[in-house]
Amino acid sequence: MAPSGPQPALPTLVVLLGALFLGPSNAQTSVFPPEVILPRGGSVKVNCSASCDQPILLGMETPLPKKEILPGGNNWKMYELSNVQEDSQPMCYSNCPDGQSAAKTVLTVYWTPERVELAPLPPWQPVGKNLTLRCQVEGGAPRANLTVVLLRGEKELSRQSAVGESAEVTTTVPVGRDDHGANFSCRTELDLRPYVLKLFENTSAPHQLQTFDLPATPPQLVSPQVLEVDTQGTVVCSLDGLFPVSEAQVYLALGDQKLNPTITYGDNSLSAKASVKVTAEEEGTQQLLCAVMLGTQTQETRQTVTIYSFPAPNVNLTKPEVSEGTEVIVECEAHPRAKVMLNGVPAQPPGPRAQFVLKATPEDNGRSFSCSATLEVAGQLVHKNQTRELRVLYGPRLDEKDCPGNWTWPENSQQTPMCQAWGNPLPQLKCLKDGTFPLPIGQSVTVTRDLEGTYLCQARSTRGEVTREVTVNVLSPRYEVVIIPVVAAAVILGTAGVATYLYNRQRKIRKYRLQQAQNGTPMKPNTQATPP
Repeated sequence: MAPSGPQPALPTLVVLLGALFLGPSNAQTSVFPPEVILPRGGSVKVNCSASCDQPILLGMETPLPKKEILPGGNNWKMYELSNVQEDSQPMCYSNCPDGQSAAKTVLTVYWTPERVELAPLPPWQPVGKNLTLRCQVEGGAPRANLTVVLLRGEKELSRQSAVGESAEVTTTVPVGRDDHGANFSCRTELDLRPYVLKLFENTSAPHQLQTFDLPATPPQLVSPQVLEVDTQGTVVCSLDGLFPVSEAQVYLALGDQKLNPTITYGDNSLSAKASVKVTAEEEGTQQLLCAVMLGTQTQETRQTVTIYSFPAPNVNLTKPEVSEGTEVIVECEAHPRAKVMLNGVPAQPPGPRAQFVLKATPEDNGRSFSCSATLEVAGQLVHKNQTRELRVLYGPRLDEKDCPGNWTWPENSQQTPMCQAWGNPLPQLKCLKDGTFPLPIGQSVTVTRDLEGTYLCQARSTRGEVTREVTVNVLSPRYEVVIIPVVAAAVILGTAGVATYLYNRQRKIRKYRLQQAQNGTPMKPNTQATPP
């Protein structure tokens, strides 16, 4: 039995080289199996045999670890080759009396790729732009049987052969909105079914694609063009055609002041609303910025806002409370660039100041003096108003209009005596008969004979007092019976008198016309009303 294990290559090569010079022979060396496919690192048993029964030399030439197994026959040997890492062609050789010969077995090693990796996708991919997918494949054999497939979910996008030990397979695909959230991967297929084995697959980790669509139009910005210091304004920024709208972000700022908007999302639109309050430090022209960010793109709109300070005008009275007949100066003053209008003032050149003088009368008590100031800011007119009230002190008044001097009421009727005294301060009013019996001013009373008489009404305040007599007449039922027939008779007599007058007048007219006709005097047409 030949020794096992690796054999030195030099003697065998010498024998083979010698066989080349010996010329053709009838000797044959056989190997079985002639072809083998095995996994990397595997082992295989190979049988070498010679055509003669007693070969002088029979063995195997290979760099692989080998071990002779089983007791060999006179003309054959079996070897086990182990740890086969790559393709190899071990050679069996024999030396027979009639010549030397050799035969090879083809060992094909297969192994799946060590690395199948899809290159990272961009964080955001614009809709309508092409996306390039790249798959890195390292290792794997036999390469002729290795295919790389690029996938969207389970759908094949591309199928290519792996070329080179380290291959990069690429394909380009268009991207739409429906690709948002889709998983992309690559897969290797080592097809050994022609070798009566199976299909080996290795798939990369999937990568999810995020697509976005940001329109080319800038966002719409609605805000006040002018804003007063220490007041609050509202800013609204909106944009349509966004996808996915929930991923969009909005940045709102006025100058250096970042605003905190409330964002409302629609199907493919958003609206950001924020309140803004400005201070005196921001007075002047400021830039309002609205930026909508989605994916890797930004659309923005800028607008100029003018911050201004405009205090209300000052309305000053010489004194807010004066006595009747006192001279009062009413003055209004506003912002130096404003124009004021003070009610009650004759037309004056427009300016920031106006005034007039009046002599206080009771009618001026409670009178309001209003000043309107107008200021132009960035082409807009803004207005401010201020009002002051004048109080005039004057003594009590009791007028016929507010306190009638005579009342006549039927007995047993319901009546409400009304008497109003005026003055500032408001006077106290008392109406007494005989100094003791009061007239119930402002109260509903049943009229009796006791209510009849003359009352002295006195209005008194710190500004003085005034008195007025008021008479109450009570009509008993018997006076009503007498009065009604008298009135009826007067009406009848009046009617009869008018009828007699008209009859006599017409009779005189007829007599006059008859006399004119007898005297031959022509009559003129009657074009005017008949004189009385």
